[in-house]
Amino acid sequence: MNCIIIDDDKLSRTLLEKFVERTDYIDQYYSFPGAIEAINFIRNGEHDIDLIFLDIEMPDMNGVEFMQSLGDHPVQIIVVSSKEKYALDAIEYSVTDYLLKPVTYFRFLKATEKALSKLKEEMLPASNSKNDFFIRNNSNLIRLCYDDVVWIEALENYIIVHTFDEKYTIHFTMKAVMDQLPGDKFFRIHRSFIVNRSCIEMITANTIEVETKEGIQSLPIGKSYRELLLRDINLLSK
Repeated sequence: MNCIIIDDDKLSRTLLEKFVERTDYIDQYYSFPGAIEAINFIRNGEHDIDLIFLDIEMPDMNGVEFMQSLGDHPVQIIVVSSKEKYALDAIEYSVTDYLLKPVTYFRFLKATEKALSKLKEEMLPASNSKNDFFIRNNSNLIRLCYDDVVWIEALENYIIVHTFDEKYTIHFTMKAVMDQLPGDKFFRIHRSFIVNRSCIEMITANTIEVETKEGIQSLPIGKSYRELLLRDINLLSK
């Protein structure tokens, strides 16, 4: 997992940073003293973020306003606060956990293990016995076979369905499309990418190579997703 720490209290922020560094399944972290810097970082879209540790009482933009500004962005949140009174706000935004300061490593570990478990569940699409689906293109409904789809890419509140010959942009969330795809055909390789297993030509340290009409296309693969994929494929090795 990759995470962000947002807290205007330097001591609290440093403590969380140390906890993150001790936790093997958290790969990278980015730390910010304010929510505005963090939301700009997320919207930049250059980094794959799975989890946010969020303080509530901060100047300029508080934690609740930060959660509102995220919209449908698919990321888990663990609230870290010195007060219990914000718990109802946290429940409204379906946060993964609520930690009271001062945070112990034991409590931090329980919260992050819960986040990791939820992330793994999201990686595995639900099974589906049908062989095709329809997407809306303007006023038309277009039928696509699952085998026609090479990969699916998230773009804010839209997804782009890439077939071998065409691509279609539709208003849909990544979570919703994951619920519709058969798990024996598709695998999530990144917070923003789902790939058709049968289209994978090569797996490298950081990418998945798939074949398209224009040639080989490289797609990013997150470390956690790569480990799950390698355990799932038929791998011949000594």
